Amino acid sequence: MLSTFIIALREGLEAALIVGILVAYLVKSDQRSHLRPLWTGVFAAIALSLALGAFLSYTSAELSSKGEELFAGTTSFVAVGLVTWMVFWMKRAARGLRDELHGKAAVAVSTGSLSIASLAFFAVAREGLETSLFLYTNFKTVGAFSTATLGLILGLALAVGLGYGIYNRAVKINLSKFFTYSGVALIVVAGGVLSYGIHEFQEFGFLPGPDAFAWDITSWMPKESFIASLLGGTIGFDTTTSWLQLFAWAAYLGLTIAAYLSKPAKVKTPLNA
Repeated sequence: MLSTFIIALREGLEAALIVGILVAYLVKSDQRSHLRPLWTGVFAAIALSLALGAFLSYTSAELSSKGEELFAGTTSFVAVGLVTWMVFWMKRAARGLRDELHGKAAVAVSTGSLSIASLAFFAVAREGLETSLFLYTNFKTVGAFSTATLGLILGLALAVGLGYGIYNRAVKINLSKFFTYSGVALIVVAGGVLSYGIHEFQEFGFLPGPDAFAWDITSWMPKESFIASLLGGTIGFDTTTSWLQLFAWAAYLGLTIAAYLSKPAKVKTPLNA
């Protein structure tokens, strides 16, 4: 539940802020006639994201056990790659995001409603498609469908509420700190998805050491227990964890979090002689 809540809150608020910036630009520039195509693009992107989630779930259900292992492992690695890239992209682009979107909106307004709809569609679809893929792999990791779904709903509801509150200036939060902390949380969740993907590839036979366990505590903590599901969905803990899973999980978290939290090096300008 906690992991899906974090994913939905972080990605949902990113999308809500993007939409809010575009809406605010159209309202302030007296271009309200373009709001309808903007919302058309937003809802089209949401529909596409839901379609991807349905496609992933349907495809996974129709595969054989071996095929499902290969599919789940592959989608896990793709999801980790996309989420890691997006977290670092948001860190770099956050300060100039408003100006960038205003510039794109100005160009879109001058070329017509279709351009506005396309701008909104691609801006939201980027977040939505990534979220659908990451949520699918996280649902597989968590295993508890009902609690994971509840976390998803609560996270999206809070993201929409915060986005609306920020747009109306009724809510003030330090977005820089929010995205920093939530970025670290997403990296931790991604580490769990990476571990799950390695497990699936080990079961399929692509990676070695499926039975070389760093620990096996299923005798006193069943995989289906609440604590195991909670730890599995948040930090990637598994009651039967191989050495390869443990090494990849620790290496990914250590290297990625260190790089994410590091400050960009200051470029020194040479002094004139």
